Amino acid sequence: MRTKYQVALRSLWAVVFILLLSSCGSGSTFDQLVASRRSVRSYDATKTITEDEVRTLIATAQEAPSWANVQGTRYYVVMSAEKRAALAPVMGNNAQNIKDVPVVLVTTFVQRQSGFFNDEPSNELGDTWGAFDNGLSNAFLILKAKDMGFDTLIMGLRDAEGLRRILGIPSYETVTSVIALGYGAGNPARPTRKDLSEIVKFF
Repeated sequence: MRTKYQVALRSLWAVVFILLLSSCGSGSTFDQLVASRRSVRSYDATKTITEDEVRTLIATAQEAPSWANVQGTRYYVVMSAEKRAALAPVMGNNAQNIKDVPVVLVTTFVQRQSGFFNDEPSNELGDTWGAFDNGLSNAFLILKAKDMGFDTLIMGLRDAEGLRRILGIPSYETVTSVIALGYGAGNPARPTRKDLSEIVKFF
């Protein structure tokens, strides 16, 4: 029994080792994940996402870097059909994009944290750094969403004060984006990217 157990254990570790090798070094898995992510505007209304799955996404988003590790991003997670319907009037043309999603996330950042030291701006960007940190957190979140089989759409067209009223967002937080989260009903084509020569300068 001992010999058979040892053989089985060695076989198991060999499989684990091969899997680790295949997922490390080349970066292909991460590259494929990034390349497969799309901004999706139509969703399967029959599929749901659990609160635990959303918690997993936000925990991953927390790993994003932030100014002095203040972690100033806040998430307002809308999962009830009633609350999602209440958002439609303040989403403008994006109301159609959240019609069939099981989850809508509103992201904010706490003012006068990122980019500040002793309540004074540390550089000319001031509170703009909060939006920068928020964007990093959102990037982590949407990539993790894709990794878990979900699709997303980050929306900037919205009535911030309307969202603030509906979700009870305090005045010391700046509303940045609204993220649709669900299972895409289509497969949008990948938009072309600019050539690196248009966006990069090497010195």
